[in-house]
Amino acid sequence: MTIFSSLRPGRALTGLLAALPLLAAASPLPDTLEQRVAPCIACHQVKEKSDAYFPRISGKPAGYLYNQLLNFRDGRRQYPMMSYMVEQLPEAYLREIAQYFSDQHPPYPAPEPTSATPAMVERGRMLALHGDPAKKIPACVACHGAQLTGVAPSIPGLIGLPRDYINAQFGAWKNKVRKAHAPDCMAEVASRLTEADVAAVSGWLAAQPADPAARPAEALPQPLPLACGGVPQRGTP
Repeated sequence: MTIFSSLRPGRALTGLLAALPLLAAASPLPDTLEQRVAPCIACHQVKEKSDAYFPRISGKPAGYLYNQLLNFRDGRRQYPMMSYMVEQLPEAYLREIAQYFSDQHPPYPAPEPTSATPAMVERGRMLALHGDPAKKIPACVACHGAQLTGVAPSIPGLIGLPRDYINAQFGAWKNKVRKAHAPDCMAEVASRLTEADVAAVSGWLAAQPADPAARPAEALPQPLPLACGGVPQRGTP
C-alpha cells in the first residue's frame, strides 16, 4: 500500500506535488564508473561465483569482454537482458565497462565436486590439454593459454567457470544461438564435439583449482590452430 492509496485522488495529487521539491533536492548519483557499472554488478558481482547464466567476468581480458558486449548489442549473442542494457551504449562506454571488469581480480571460488567417472575425467583432460587430432579438435590450451587463464587481449580464461555454464555455451554454439565474427572458431570446434566430449571437457575444466594470482597470458606463443574472427592476431586455418 502506498502512502497516497487512502487519499482521494485530488489530495493524493496535491501531496505528490508537494513532495516533488524534496525529491528534486535529493543528491544526484555520482557520475563515477562504479556507479555506471552498477547494473552489471547486479548480476556479475565483482566478487562473484559464476553460475549457469551469469559467468565470472572479473579478470577476463578487456578485448574479449568488449567483443562480447558488441556481440550482445549486435545480435550475435542472444540474451534479452544483456541486449537491452547495451543496445544504446556507445562503443567508448562499452570499452570502459570491459576495462573495469578486466582490472578486477577477486579470489576464485573453490572448484566444483565432480561425479564424472575416471574415463570421463581422462577424456576431458586429454581434450583440454592435447585435443583430438583424429577429429581435428584443437586442445583448449592451444588458444586459451597454457594455464587456461586466457590470453590478452581477446581470448577468455576457462578456469573458474562452472560446468553448467560451459555446457550451455557449447550448446549455444552448436545450435547457432551464440555467434562471433567470422570465422567463428568456437562454433567450428563445437560442431566437432559429441555430447559426451562436451560433458567430459566441461567437467574437467570445472574441477580445476585456480591460482589466485593467475592472470591472462600476454601473448600466444604460436599461431592459433584455427582462424578466429574475434582475435586480432589470427592464426592459420
